[in-house]
Amino acid sequence: MAITEFLHLRNKSSLAEFLKNLPKRLNESMHSAATMRLIALCAMLFVFTAIASSASATEDKTSKTVNNSSSISELVDFVKEARDYAREEDRESACQQFSNKTGEFVREDLYIYAYDFQGINVAHPFRPDFIGEDKINLTDPNGVALIKDLADCSRRGEDFTYFIFPNPDHGSEDELKIGYAAKVDENWWVGSGVYLSDLPVFFPPESRENLVSFVDEAVKYAEENGRDAALQAFNDRNGSFVSGNLYIFAYDFNGTVLSLPYQPELLGSDRLDAKDANGVRFVQNSIDQAKRGRGYLYYLYANPSKNMEEELKLGYVRSVDNNWWLGAGIYASESNATNATSSTYLGEIGRN
Repeated sequence: MAITEFLHLRNKSSLAEFLKNLPKRLNESMHSAATMRLIALCAMLFVFTAIASSASATEDKTSKTVNNSSSISELVDFVKEARDYAREEDRESACQQFSNKTGEFVREDLYIYAYDFQGINVAHPFRPDFIGEDKINLTDPNGVALIKDLADCSRRGEDFTYFIFPNPDHGSEDELKIGYAAKVDENWWVGSGVYLSDLPVFFPPESRENLVSFVDEAVKYAEENGRDAALQAFNDRNGSFVSGNLYIFAYDFNGTVLSLPYQPELLGSDRLDAKDANGVRFVQNSIDQAKRGRGYLYYLYANPSKNMEEELKLGYVRSVDNNWWLGAGIYASESNATNATSSTYLGEIGRN
């Protein structure tokens, strides 16, 4: 009876209470040999449970350290404030304010940067070397085209995306950042971001190369066999386009699901506005990549091997033709992703 009750306990305090009251439950003397052996067994199980719980918390780092709702809410308010300020002031004055390290638009780890829609930087408090430079083709260490992505978010009015950028508060270490950008007018936009410092986000080159090859093979199959046959193959969980947690997903350019082998119940549904735990519209962002032909992006998505819990993923998508596109992704926890181990790809920056 006591062992059965023990196995159903869920936390450390319940375990401690159970051990404290064990002699009463057994209605035996504390000094009986049988009781002492049982207490020793339960104590061992208590320690094992605590260790397993700690290990589980570590394994979930790629998903549970991402969502910081209060910081993200502050980020949105901050960018909207900057956008409204830019609309009230002339552009030159606003950009001077945004580029001031000690100005009102640098607040702790939040700061405003600004670009025109051609990718020319017009304001940055920590990268004065960027100002006036064309950064439209800037990519982070995993190949994500961050300025193009932020510009696309702004063209929609305002939206989120992820990218890697050096953190001035952490010795210019490259870290994942959730960015939020908003359109000032038809000519330029402002943005800011929150660093997700604890996330391992550097995917090994070999993992990225395998991802690209997998997607390229799927596009070739679709071109040679036609859409219907290709979608049938992509949706077959026992087929050649599902390899563990690496699988092909496909959508049309309206966001309608065409292939999703681990979530067949979503086939035919409209996911254009689907969001991850941080509010990032990953289908819309994928469409932006596909409209350019191909591209990488980060997002949080359900991992089939972890009871469909969301975790960080690097995706790669390609258009098949003007009507539909496909892609695949690799999870950070399964790709030997790491934190920064070398100097930043953009050079050191600082607050001083």
